Amino acid sequence: MKTALVLGAGGFIGGHLVKRLKHEGFWVRGVDLKFNEHAETEADDFLIADLREQDNVRAVIDRRFDEVYQLAADMGGAGYIFTGEHDADIMHNSATINLNVADAAHKRNIKRVFYSSSACMYPAYNQEDPDNPNCAENSAYPAAPDSEYGWEKLFSERLFLAYNRNHGMQNRVARYHNIFGPEGTWTGGKEKAPAAMCRKVAMVRSGDTIDMWGDGLQTRSFLYVDECLEGTTRLLRSDWEGPVNIGSDEMVTLNQLAGMVADIAGKTIHINHIPGPTGVRGRNSDNRLIKEKLGWSPSQTLLKGLEKTYEWIEGQVMRNAA
Repeated sequence: MKTALVLGAGGFIGGHLVKRLKHEGFWVRGVDLKFNEHAETEADDFLIADLREQDNVRAVIDRRFDEVYQLAADMGGAGYIFTGEHDADIMHNSATINLNVADAAHKRNIKRVFYSSSACMYPAYNQEDPDNPNCAENSAYPAAPDSEYGWEKLFSERLFLAYNRNHGMQNRVARYHNIFGPEGTWTGGKEKAPAAMCRKVAMVRSGDTIDMWGDGLQTRSFLYVDECLEGTTRLLRSDWEGPVNIGSDEMVTLNQLAGMVADIAGKTIHINHIPGPTGVRGRNSDNRLIKEKLGWSPSQTLLKGLEKTYEWIEGQVMRNAA
C-alpha cells in the first residue's frame, strides 16, 4: 500500500486532499495544529503537532513516504493578509515550517515534496489593470508581491527548488489561485471571498443590503477544490517541477461574484461598498503552461462550484442560527 503525508491536513484543502488520497487507496498520515472544524478526518493517522518546532517535524517525518504534500501555512483571506497586523506571524510561521519540512524530508531521503505556493507572490505592478492582469509564471520577476504573505511564498518556492538543485530532490511547486468549496473557513475573518459572499447572502433576506470592501470592480478567478486536487496530484506525479499556476481562468469582478451567489440563493441584494483591504486590482490564472506541461487545465465552471459551496454554507448559517 502506498503511503502519503499531508501537512496542513486540518485545513480546507488538506482535509479534501486526505479524502482523495484515501479514495485512491493510500495509507495517509495527516498533521496539523488542529483537527478540521467542519468534517471528521479520514486520515489513518492524524497527529496534532506544531510544525514550527523542528523536533516535531522530524518526529512526523519519521520514515519515507511515497507522496508528501506541504500545505501547512499561516494564511487567511484579505481581512487577515492585507491589514499588516499579522505580517510578522505570517512570515515567521510559514517560513519556519517550510525550512523544517525541506530539511527533514531531505534527511529522510524523501525525494519529492509538493509545495503549495500562491498567486499572491506575483508582482503587484502586473495586476493594476483589473481587465488585463499578467499572472504568467515567467512574470514573477522583478519580484514585488503585494503582501508579506506573497513574499514568504516566493521565498519558500525558491527554498524547495534550491533543494532540488543542491540535494538532488524533485520537489514540485504550484501557485494556487483562490481555492474554494465546502468544508472551508466561512466566517471569523480568515475566509476567502467566495465563502464570505455566500455567508453574507445566506444571512440576509431578499432585498437587503450586504457590505463589500472596495468598489467591487476588482477582478479575480476562483477554483473549486476538486479541480485544485486534480492539478496538485498530477503535478506531484509528473516530471515537471514548476512553478505552475493551479487556478481557473474564468475571471469575474467581485460585484459579479456577489450577483452569482444571489442568483443561486434566489435573492435580490444590494451592495454597500465600504473601505477595506482589497489587494491587487486584478488577478487571473494564466493556464498556458499547465496545459503545455501536464496536458490538463481546470474545466469546471465557477457557477457549478458556487452552487455546491452556497448549499453547504447556507446549512452552516442555519445551524448556527438555530
